[in-house]
Amino acid sequence: MMKSKWGLVLLVLVLGLALSVPDCGGGKEPAKSGEKVIKIGFTGPLTGDVKTFGESTKNAFELAIEEAGGKVGDYKIEKVIMDDRNDATEAVNVATKLITQDKVKAIVGSVTSKTTIPISQVANENKTVMITSTATNPKVTVDGGKRKEYVFRACFIDPFQGTVAAKFATEQLKAKTAAVLYDQGNDYTIGLANYFKDAFEKGGGKVLAFEAYAQGDTDFSAVLTKIAGLNPDILYLPDYYQKVSLIGKQARGKGIKAVFMGGDGWDSKDLDYATMEGGYFTNHYSADDPRPEVKAWVEQYKAKYKETPDALATLAYDATKLLLNAIKTANSDDPVKIREAMQATKDFSTVSGKVTFDKDGNPVKSAAILQVKGGKQVYVDTVAP
Repeated sequence: MMKSKWGLVLLVLVLGLALSVPDCGGGKEPAKSGEKVIKIGFTGPLTGDVKTFGESTKNAFELAIEEAGGKVGDYKIEKVIMDDRNDATEAVNVATKLITQDKVKAIVGSVTSKTTIPISQVANENKTVMITSTATNPKVTVDGGKRKEYVFRACFIDPFQGTVAAKFATEQLKAKTAAVLYDQGNDYTIGLANYFKDAFEKGGGKVLAFEAYAQGDTDFSAVLTKIAGLNPDILYLPDYYQKVSLIGKQARGKGIKAVFMGGDGWDSKDLDYATMEGGYFTNHYSADDPRPEVKAWVEQYKAKYKETPDALATLAYDATKLLLNAIKTANSDDPVKIREAMQATKDFSTVSGKVTFDKDGNPVKSAAILQVKGGKQVYVDTVAP
């Protein structure tokens, strides 16, 4: 009996040790003895309401690291990939785990503003370098007018995006009137709605309706009936693809003939292209852009994942490359040195354009105007700052 008992105890201890070893390498082999390692975290919505955003950003993040040979400077890269489900609370939990338990030195993510704003606070307070690929709200890098020194982004910000959309509506589409619908609980949609409204009115247009809804709303009959009676030229829908598709379908059902417009949240293979036909949206790049770097990137992504990269993938690739360049320049895993190298980035060539960071950690770059036409996205124009 004693022999069996101690044998069982030994087995339990061995199993316990095996289960306690964390897999922080994203499936990579452990580093060799004496090899320098830098851990880089990724967080995005791999499940949840905008999971296509998370899938494409994760693909691009991994492709950029693979392209670098899994190394940067003198360091082997260990990646730690997490799912924040596009939930603000979960995003904070994920960021906290990445920093305090996994001991990452930098984070690429997240995707939406509602998750990235709270985790940017966590990263900055813990002096961990963070770069978001696509969170466009100004509050990601600035809090109450104060710069979050460790936080950067690879995308333009909402004031520019909303202004570009309004300018295109008034100058190119010759729109005189507009209605705006936005999610009252989402910083991304609130920001775009307000910037569009301000710029549209400054451009001589009139906003006939400026209406809010809750994230969980699915029936927009009342507000759309009101908008149908106003007969606006433009219906601005600055939300993500699944909500935009739902509202767009109900709007057409109410007889609204306005041209739909929106932001980069439309960019998904799951957008209802038939419903949104003829609509325009601002985006960070177009696969149809004739620049050589765009063509090379599209071919590279297609070869790996068998589909055309969306703007989410493109910006995640750019964000990861920007981070790797800063680590290489610093040749250090010290977040202070990486942050300094990132802030000093000037004219770094990315797929979405050359990047120089301004004082708030935002890149100065152009926006693309795309149209939903014939079941796909068609490149219309590029607008400089």
